[in-house]
Amino acid sequence: MPHAEGVSDEEFRAAMARLAAGVVLVTAHDPEEGPRGEDVGMTATAFLSVSLDPPLVLISLREESRMDELLSRQDHWAVCLLTDAQTKTAGRFAMKARLSDRLLFQELPHTRGSVSGAPLVDGALAAVECRTEQRVTAGDHTLVIGRVLATRLTHGESGPLLYYGGRYRSLG
Repeated sequence: MPHAEGVSDEEFRAAMARLAAGVVLVTAHDPEEGPRGEDVGMTATAFLSVSLDPPLVLISLREESRMDELLSRQDHWAVCLLTDAQTKTAGRFAMKARLSDRLLFQELPHTRGSVSGAPLVDGALAAVECRTEQRVTAGDHTLVIGRVLATRLTHGESGPLLYYGGRYRSLG
């Protein structure tokens, strides 16, 4: 059904499917969940650099998602830039009816970020640890702008994992 402006949801989705995007895993630690807290993760493609001075990034979260709710009360989080060898990880954290995040992280090699306390995926192209600077409501999403507090780079041969045309893809 067309919106007042004349673009249907289907047309908009089809147009946006033609935009290649890098795939990331957004992670955070929820200290209020259980006796030791719980790690939470979410696959995303709407992640970008906002500013170099100060270093700021932006992630778009579906309103009322578990990650949106967590980052409304927890201001430290991380983003791991996935490699084309990490398609399975991206798929698992993107599923709506999935295993608990606790089980997914048990199977995923990772270390804990020294600044954010969030899980950082081993072998990712890079990881950035952030502190929320601003939250902006935008339609059915929340744009979270974070100040980059720490970065981690890896030196592997893998390329970035991309999402294009409704599928995960490699650069090559």
